[in-house]
Amino acid sequence: MLKKLTMAIGIAGLLTGISCADEGMWTFDNIPVKKIKAKYNFEPTQQWLDNVRLSSVRFNDGGSGAFISKTGLVITNHHVASGQLQKMSSAQKDYLKEGFYAPTQELEQKCTDLELNVLFDMKNVTEEVIKSAEGLDGEKAIKARKAKIAQIEKANKEKTGMRSDVVKLYNGGEYWLYTYKKYRDVRLVMAPEKQIAFYGGSYDNFTYPRYDLDFAIFRVYENDKPINCDHFLKFSTKSPEENSLIFVSGNPGRTKRNITYSQYLFSRDFQYPAKIYKYNKILKNLYAYAKQDPESARRAETLIFSYENSKKVSEGEFKGVKDKELSAIFKTKEDKFRESASKDPKQKAELDSAYNDIGKAVSKYKERYDELAFGCLGGNRLPEIAFVIVRYCTEMEKPDAERKNGFHDSQLDVLKYEYLSPEPIYDDLETIMLRSYLEMAEENLGSKEKNPIVKMLLDIYTPNERAKQLIAGTRLKDVEYRKKLMEGGLKACKQSKDPLIQLALQMEPIKAAQEDWYQKEYESRVVPSVEKIAAIKFKTYGKDIYPDATFTPRLAYGPVKRYETNGTYAPCKTTFYGLYDRYYSFKGTGMKEWDIPKIYLEKESKINKAETLDFVYDADTIGGNSGSPVVNTKGELVGINFDRNTEGMTRQFMYDGRYARSLAVSAVAVLETLRNVYGAEKLADELTKTGI
Repeated sequence: MLKKLTMAIGIAGLLTGISCADEGMWTFDNIPVKKIKAKYNFEPTQQWLDNVRLSSVRFNDGGSGAFISKTGLVITNHHVASGQLQKMSSAQKDYLKEGFYAPTQELEQKCTDLELNVLFDMKNVTEEVIKSAEGLDGEKAIKARKAKIAQIEKANKEKTGMRSDVVKLYNGGEYWLYTYKKYRDVRLVMAPEKQIAFYGGSYDNFTYPRYDLDFAIFRVYENDKPINCDHFLKFSTKSPEENSLIFVSGNPGRTKRNITYSQYLFSRDFQYPAKIYKYNKILKNLYAYAKQDPESARRAETLIFSYENSKKVSEGEFKGVKDKELSAIFKTKEDKFRESASKDPKQKAELDSAYNDIGKAVSKYKERYDELAFGCLGGNRLPEIAFVIVRYCTEMEKPDAERKNGFHDSQLDVLKYEYLSPEPIYDDLETIMLRSYLEMAEENLGSKEKNPIVKMLLDIYTPNERAKQLIAGTRLKDVEYRKKLMEGGLKACKQSKDPLIQLALQMEPIKAAQEDWYQKEYESRVVPSVEKIAAIKFKTYGKDIYPDATFTPRLAYGPVKRYETNGTYAPCKTTFYGLYDRYYSFKGTGMKEWDIPKIYLEKESKINKAETLDFVYDADTIGGNSGSPVVNTKGELVGINFDRNTEGMTRQFMYDGRYARSLAVSAVAVLETLRNVYGAEKLADELTKTGI
C-alpha cells in the first residue's frame, strides 16, 4: 500500500512538473497569445505571426526551413539537405564530404527534385467534412469524408493553382484546408562539410552538449531568376541569452499524445520492436555493402545516416514507453480525463463504448500485424516506384472520389514530381535494400513453402537471388519508361515484361486487400471512437489544448534554458572553445567522429572561440522540426533547430519540460564560419544587410 501511495504521489508531482513546461505545437490559427503575454510579457502581433509563418518553409521530403533574404535564400539543416547533396554528388565530386559554396549565383547548383512549401492560406472546413458523413456509420462514414476531402482539395487546387491539403486536427475535432505556395527551382548555395555539420557522429546524436554546425543554404528561383521575397527572417548578430524567450516555427512530424492507453501499449509491444528489428536488419546489410569500397560507402552514406538516426530515435522512445513510471503517467492522464468527463452519464456511456471499441480493434490489429508490417514489396527506390506506378494505373480507372489517398487529382502533380525524378539510382545499392526486405518477410512470415505472400515475393529464389534477379531485369531507372507506363495505364503494365512491374501487379490485390481489411476492421472502428473522445475533449478543453503534430506548420515557444543531467547542469550554450577542446581531447585516439575538417585548423586563429556555437531551449519540437527557424521576440533568426536531447525522447507521447530540450545551431555561428572559415563574405553580407 505504501509503495502504491508513494508512486501515486510521485506521478502527481511529475504531472504538475510536466504541465508547468511550455508544452505545445500550436497551429497558426490558435497561438496562445494571452498565455505568452502573461508569462513572458511579450505579445506576438498578427503581423509578427504572419511574417514568421510566411517566412517559414516546409521541405517536402521531410524537414523545415526559412527564407532569410529578400533574394530568396533559404536556410535549413545540413542533414535535411543531405538527400539532395547525395543526389547531386558523384564518384568525382562528393558534396556531402567536401561541402559546397557558390560565390556567385551562376555557380549555384540546381537540386534534383526538391519541393518547398509555404503555408499561404488556412480555411476551416470542419462543417463541410462532418456534414458529408451525417447519418452514416463506420466504413461508409470514412469513405464519405474522404470523398468530400478529395473534392475540397481538387476545387481549391483548380481555383488557386496551389498545393491544397485538408488537414485533420484534434483527432477529427477540426478539419482545415491548407493552401501552400510551392517552389521547385531550388539551388544549393552553401553547405559545410558533413564532418563539422554532424560533429560527433552517431555517438553524439541526440546528446548534449553539442558542437554541430548543422546548416545548409539554398536559393529559390522562379522563371530562372531569384524570387523577390516579401517575407523573410533577418539574421540576428547576437546570440540569445539564458532565459530569453524564443519561438520555433516548423513542421513537427507525428506525435501520439492523444492516443488511448491500449494504443500506447500496442506501440510499446508491437510497433517499436518491429521498427528496431527493421533498422538493425537494414543497417547490417548497408554496413557490409559500404565496406566494399569508397564508392559504395559514398552511395550508402545518406541511407546509413537516416536509418541510424531513426534507430536511435526509436530506441530512445521505446525505452521511454517501457518505463513503468512514464507509462503510469500516461494512464493517469487518461483516467483523470475519463473521470472528469464521466460526471455526465451520457458522456460516460459514450466514452466507455469508445475506449472499449478501440481496445477490441487494437486486439484484431495485433493478429495481423506481422503480415501488414512485413508482407510488402519493399526496398529503396525501384520497388517503391514499381508499386506506385501499378497503384497509379489501378486508381486512375476509378472516379476521383473513390481513389486511395495520394492518387486524387489534386495530389497527382506532387506524386509525379517525386516518382518521375531523375535522381541517380544504383543497382547494387537497390539490390542490398530489396534483399533486406525479402529477408524480413521470410523471417517474420515463414518460408515460401508455408506462406503465399513469401512465395510470391521470392518465387523459386533465395532473398539474395531474387533481389539480384529483379533489380538486374528492371528498366525503371529510365524515367521515360516510367512515364510510358503511367500514360499507358494498366494495359501497358500488364504487357510489360519488367519483373518489378510484374511482381507489383501480383502484389497489388494483396496490398489492396490488406488496406481494405485495415479500413474495415481497424480504421472504421477506431476513427469514430477517437472522434467521440475528441469531441468530448473539445467540449471540455476547447482550443486551450493543441492538436497532435501532423507535419504541418506549427509554432512552439519557450526560454533558452540549461537543465540538470548526470548529477550536474548542462549549460544553455556551447562555444567554439568547446569544439576545439573536443577535437584536441580525442586527437590521436583513432575516434574520427571528433576530427574536424582541415580548414578549421588552418583558420583556427581567425575564429572567435567565445562565440556561441549551439544552444538549448525548452520548446516543444519533434522529428520534422529539423531546420526550423528559431526566432527571438524581434522576429529575427537566432538559430536553426537541429536536434533534441536524449532526456526528451518521450515527447512522442508526452512532453517533460524539466529535462526535455531542443537544440539549435546559433545564427551567429553561421555568420562566424561564413566570414572567418569559408571566405563567404558576400553571402554573410546578404544575410545581415537589410534590403539585399
